[in-house]
Amino acid sequence: MGNSTADRTDNFKRAVGGAVRAIARTPELTVTFSANAAMADGESTQLPLPPRDATAQDLAQVRGIGDSLALRLRHHDVKVHSSRCPPGESARAIYDAVEQVRCEALGARRMKGVARNLEAMLEARCREKGFDQVSERDQAPVVEAVRLLVRQRITGEEPPPSASGMVDLWRPWLEEKIGADCDDLAAAIEEQGDFSKLTRRMIAHLAFANEDENESDLDADANDTENDQDAVDGDGEGEGDDSDTTVDTLGADGIDESDVDAIDSDELQAELAADGELVDGEEADPKNEPWRPPYEGSNSARRYHAYGEEFDEIIDANDLCPADELTRLRTHLDQQLTSLQGIITRLANRLQRRLLAKQTRAWRFDLDEGLLDTARLARVVANPAYPLSYKLEKETSFRDTVVTLLLDNSGSMRGRPITVAAMSADILARTLERCGVKVEILGFTTRAWKGGRIRERWLSEGKKTNPGRLNELRHIIYKTADMPYRRARRNLGLMLREGLLKENIDGEALLWAHERLLGRQEQRRILMVISDGAPVDDSTLSVNSGNYLDQHLREVISWIEKLSCVELVAVGIGHDVARYYRRAVTIVDAEQLGGTMTDKLAELFDEEIPSNAGRAGRRLARA
Repeated sequence: MGNSTADRTDNFKRAVGGAVRAIARTPELTVTFSANAAMADGESTQLPLPPRDATAQDLAQVRGIGDSLALRLRHHDVKVHSSRCPPGESARAIYDAVEQVRCEALGARRMKGVARNLEAMLEARCREKGFDQVSERDQAPVVEAVRLLVRQRITGEEPPPSASGMVDLWRPWLEEKIGADCDDLAAAIEEQGDFSKLTRRMIAHLAFANEDENESDLDADANDTENDQDAVDGDGEGEGDDSDTTVDTLGADGIDESDVDAIDSDELQAELAADGELVDGEEADPKNEPWRPPYEGSNSARRYHAYGEEFDEIIDANDLCPADELTRLRTHLDQQLTSLQGIITRLANRLQRRLLAKQTRAWRFDLDEGLLDTARLARVVANPAYPLSYKLEKETSFRDTVVTLLLDNSGSMRGRPITVAAMSADILARTLERCGVKVEILGFTTRAWKGGRIRERWLSEGKKTNPGRLNELRHIIYKTADMPYRRARRNLGLMLREGLLKENIDGEALLWAHERLLGRQEQRRILMVISDGAPVDDSTLSVNSGNYLDQHLREVISWIEKLSCVELVAVGIGHDVARYYRRAVTIVDAEQLGGTMTDKLAELFDEEIPSNAGRAGRRLARA
């Protein structure tokens, strides 16, 4: 019975798909399996493709991810969540994490099979992130500690073994700060509006709130809670009806939760059970915003701070400019590209040849879906009882790569440098996409010259000494990693817009880009920074030490280079950036940028993936 394994895998996928639809209460939901990252939206869900020789751990991973995504679809209201989402990286990370705990807890309370699947997924994720290696609180991410502590209070489940030590490091401090908040959250789990309000209060008690917010302000939100809850009355009524029962709604395939458990244990686990290690089962954020762990570096780096973050923004390029003006700016960029078309073609072809040469094709045969394997058609002709055989190309480590280009959008880049930077980003995005490598293009500047509104507030509050960063950040997303080049093509013209380029605060921009990369599922992550010199913000430097921004940038770079799984490389235009970055190159003329970027990326791909990349990523000193 050579096809029995494929039959069992097919049965497993149908069972999991039916369970996801049943738990999500969306019979028309499309459930697919892919080697790409797990994700879900209102119409489709993508789960990891189980290996051909799947172990029990592999199957538990898929089931846990499916249950997590389904519960998010069923119990989570995006509008309510977004309406209360706090500003600030740390606050937002905790807010998102605790909401996911709420969704998963609602399912774990009512369905024992789901609880087991989620527990297996969580243990695997914690082990993959290296939480079992944490020995000091500085190494333990407070976001994850809060997540696991809230989960324990809501469900009564202890943290997974691989993360228990990490949680214990934070437990005394967290219990003192938010112990009562956790109890309140457990009581409000059924109502997302109330739950999100209490989460904001908890964040304020942790001192991660980045707005002028106190408990009286939060209490004033009580009137808004009813309005928020109106948006989720449909789901709320369904949840209330199920409060004392298990979910028995059938999916499109007529399979319920108990069927999945029976299939898993009777048909698959008896034959495939083996020791193994789960891969990361963390779901993709439905808004395509990756989880961003906050940064902690050395003691001196902690002294770096912002006077206020309420005016900072992370914005898509197409939200900064009317569509007709973006089209005009892109046309102007295309005119610049025309004069360099010959050079561009040679650069793109050279990089593409070097990258494609590293790809080795490998196939998996005798599958029940995929590409028809014509080499095995003869046996079907000879014996029609044989089923058709299919094949799929294996994912290679080369393809499992994401590259982020972080472009300095400061005023000193005005003119030819920013034009060439935009053209070079355009070249690389097109070329790498052809080679199956995902590319993200980001820019950083400030919203104002001379500090803007945050400086005005500082002046009105008495000019406190050492106020820290004293300007409004603007971080621009020109192209996300999952966005096709054709959709982002017009956005790159924004770099030519008059008035966009202002100051540059490199340290925080580097952290932002780095943390977006950490949220990606790819094994290899490359961050390329293009800048024309040291960080400069007159408003900040006029009231702090002269090396305030410079020192912070150095410590951020050191932290990434020593502890992170992200490979960092920098290209300096007219200035020597090698004094900051260990892997760097400096060019004199902006015209060299495209070729230099191409060569540096080709060199990176010629290297093997650092053997300590995964371990280093797990040891990140995040909180």
